[in-house]
Amino acid sequence: MSTADLPGAGRRGMTWPQMLALAIGVVYTLVGIVGFFITGFDDFAARTDETILGFGINPLHNIVHLVIGLAGIALASKLSTARVYGWLLAVGYGAAFVYGLFAAGEDEPLNFLSINWADNWLHLASVIAGLAIALGPVKTVDTARGSDQSLRR
Repeated sequence: MSTADLPGAGRRGMTWPQMLALAIGVVYTLVGIVGFFITGFDDFAARTDETILGFGINPLHNIVHLVIGLAGIALASKLSTARVYGWLLAVGYGAAFVYGLFAAGEDEPLNFLSINWADNWLHLASVIAGLAIALGPVKTVDTARGSDQSLRR
């Protein structure tokens, strides 16, 4: 167990893996919310032509983004849970990347998340970010009172 998980550690500030988990969580949550303004709830698990910045979406895909985003926000509070979130990103988006290799395309019957190739490359980037959160070393934490060296891995 890291000292980041001990009582009172929350007052010391956040480690960079926690901050990255929180940032990714916020971004995925916002993408999920904005996605519903674009797709509504029609064609829930169908291939659509609707996109956010070139990334394919449908209502089911929006729900996935919301769940992943809210998980990141919830799990960023402690280093140990942020690392769990990192592993969830790496494994989940690794599976999504492999799925996208077969499903991405205009008329693929497997494409119930309306994934395109831009999504697939973003999933690979999410795998890398997840591995960074899960495995990245922690040396110090920046706090309002300066650097805290007590959170070494």
